[in-house]
Amino acid sequence: KKKKHTQTHTYLINLTVITHPFGFNGLGWRRSSKGWVGRGGPVSAHPQCLDFEPPFQPPWHLEFCTQYQDFGCCDQRTDNTIAERYWDIIDLLEAQGQELCADTLKEIMCQECSPYAAHLYDAEDPYTPVRELPGLCLNFCSEFHSKCRHVLKYLTDNRLLQDTCDRDMSTFCSMVDLSDQDYCYPNVLKTSDLNGKLGRVAEDPGGCLQLCLTEVANNLRNPVLMLHSADHTHRMFIAEQVGFVWVYLRDGSRLERPFLDVSGEVMTTPWLGDERGFLGMAFHPQYRHNGRFFIYYSIQVNSQVEKVRISEMKVSAYDMNVADPYSERVILEIEEPAANHNGGQLLFGLDGYLYIFTGDGGKAGDPFGKYGNAQNKSALLGKVLRIDVDGSDPDGRPYRIPPDNPFVSDPGARPEVFAYGVRNMWRCSVDRGDPVSRHGRGRIFCGDVGQNRYEEVDIIEKGGNYGWRAKEGFECYDLKLCQNSSLNDILPIFAYSHHVGKSVTGGFVYRGCESPNLNGLYIFGDFMSGRIMALEEEKTTGMWKERPVCMGDTKTCSFPGLINHYHKFIISFAEDEAGELYFLATAYPSSSSPFGTVFKFMDPSSRRESVLPDFTAYIHWIQCDSRAKQEEGFNQSEPRTAHSGKKQGSNSLGFFIIV
Repeated sequence: KKKKHTQTHTYLINLTVITHPFGFNGLGWRRSSKGWVGRGGPVSAHPQCLDFEPPFQPPWHLEFCTQYQDFGCCDQRTDNTIAERYWDIIDLLEAQGQELCADTLKEIMCQECSPYAAHLYDAEDPYTPVRELPGLCLNFCSEFHSKCRHVLKYLTDNRLLQDTCDRDMSTFCSMVDLSDQDYCYPNVLKTSDLNGKLGRVAEDPGGCLQLCLTEVANNLRNPVLMLHSADHTHRMFIAEQVGFVWVYLRDGSRLERPFLDVSGEVMTTPWLGDERGFLGMAFHPQYRHNGRFFIYYSIQVNSQVEKVRISEMKVSAYDMNVADPYSERVILEIEEPAANHNGGQLLFGLDGYLYIFTGDGGKAGDPFGKYGNAQNKSALLGKVLRIDVDGSDPDGRPYRIPPDNPFVSDPGARPEVFAYGVRNMWRCSVDRGDPVSRHGRGRIFCGDVGQNRYEEVDIIEKGGNYGWRAKEGFECYDLKLCQNSSLNDILPIFAYSHHVGKSVTGGFVYRGCESPNLNGLYIFGDFMSGRIMALEEEKTTGMWKERPVCMGDTKTCSFPGLINHYHKFIISFAEDEAGELYFLATAYPSSSSPFGTVFKFMDPSSRRESVLPDFTAYIHWIQCDSRAKQEEGFNQSEPRTAHSGKKQGSNSLGFFIIV
């Protein structure tokens, strides 16, 4: 049955002009379903599309060129356009011609969708024009000549090629052949070296998973966190250590006015490595409806006393991109005996409760009291706290204690304590769960910074003792406490020595849509060494093992917009509303230095088409993150506009940035 489609065409134009007797109009241009495609510079022989970008997994299945629906160079719009051109040609043929040529013609026209389209059309050679026909191997060319030579006039305006086809098959086939027989059609589909790993993240010879990056924001002063508000706007908030939070819209522009400015309250200095400052932020699960969010920052009470403060604030009733500066309500303050180990993570679990991650109070070795703060359940330092912020307690606290908190019946423990024995957890995250099985959903992962030997990654459990200061990583730190039979600690899922790195930065389990090959990997890093790492769960045992991750080489990350380098000091990781993964890093870790940059992880073997029609893009966005929205209690309504306020600068995100 004939399928017709009405399409809106977008044209991609490359202004390099090359003259050649076989070039269309002598300019080296050809009309493709993507528009007028010109020439670029030389590239090495790897999968590449006619727009000189890497192949990708289409967001929707292809109805016409189905052989490339898992990995190739066409989205649904391009596929429909090829189908429309195909049926226009078929309509011009007599019944016998249709029967003879239909399948062969379809094969040829669908090569625009091949992951090797740039090679098939000889687009990688800057000294010859882009072909109007893909390179055909001799046997297939003979078949085309036998069955379809009468349709060549509908595929090209090149009279020399048409006349040669009519006169002599051998000469015609030599004209449409490629010098490299590995890349002519259909040989390109049969070469295992070219097709063996298509659509999968590449590994180097040592088994290291190669990733690429794209830079999405820069000129930030120690960006300590980035988060979304889960309100369908796809904005991101990026926080700077000094106390500014900036809004980045979905189109990549940054609003000139900050979302939040508490720099006058925040205690920090420009000293290299000062851990105090604006440290944490979390949006209420119902932020879209109640406008509430929570912040965590350092304050100086007087010359002798410093604290960390957790406060509730609200968005302005008049501008969704500005917080109400008069709405702050202090929830909790904790005195800090030293300037380091301030904790700083805030997050909401799937249970709707606010989790607060505090440091052990600082100095070295948790020297506070007989057992240290972390092992003392009557202290709030060195803990994971869990509170209910949707009401006040009869005892006067501006929050409630969840009735199932593990130590509510222990008179020697603070009821807020959910887990203990932590040193200074820096960056924690909630696992969205596997997109299909939901495995892992709700788990909280944290990186806990070590003393002088080991860094560790933990999964938080209710009532769990994570060992500090009795243990550091898997080994004893305080021998006497370590040998205590009542310790009953939970071991980390992973620990690494200071030969690898000296300050872990917790990350996220990847659950996004753009790089399905990364699904289930916990990706994190180290602040001091700049190393990016990944852990993979063995489903049968529940054990975690390291999966080596590295930046792709120059060839792997050679596509436009991709890079394979980043600043050394990895401050934080982030996840956008669709589950894509980012990290924040700086070249110089001072709150006054504007070298902070946000990078997005990119799987070089998978990309999404960036020129989808608006409706298709929106539908795909719903498909990618509708599950997350349903889990957060949102309905599938149209996103509110987020364009109030004056724009400043640009990047490729829609975020709030805190600096």
